[in-house]
Amino acid sequence: MNKLQLLAAPLGRLLLAMMFFMAGLNKISNFAGTQAYMEAMGVPGALLPLAIALEVLGGLAIILGWQTKLAALALAGFSVVSAAIFHADFSNQAEMTSFMKNVTIAGGFLLLVAHGQGSYAMDNRVKPSQL
Repeated sequence: MNKLQLLAAPLGRLLLAMMFFMAGLNKISNFAGTQAYMEAMGVPGALLPLAIALEVLGGLAIILGWQTKLAALALAGFSVVSAAIFHADFSNQAEMTSFMKNVTIAGGFLLLVAHGQGSYAMDNRVKPSQL
């Protein structure tokens, strides 16, 4: 494996998950506003702590390469559900772009599910029999 391949996996995980990690932290600092927006879109505000936990912990797991396939599957599902709920107004070009962004990100996560975490990942240090 060449150096580019060794560095592509951890950098790819970082770039793919950074948005979720930061968005989760932002939701904490703007909890009331985010909860009101969710409720305006028909989503119970009580689900916000779960969304925050998934974004922050799932994003961190992807970055570290820990439980990568499980975290990637969860974030892929979250991306598709978020697209369908919050960005399904295809008459608005910005919303359509956000919808496609979410679907594209889900595709990236599904590639992690299919091909694994790559190099420099915690998953490479712990064998399933040790868990």
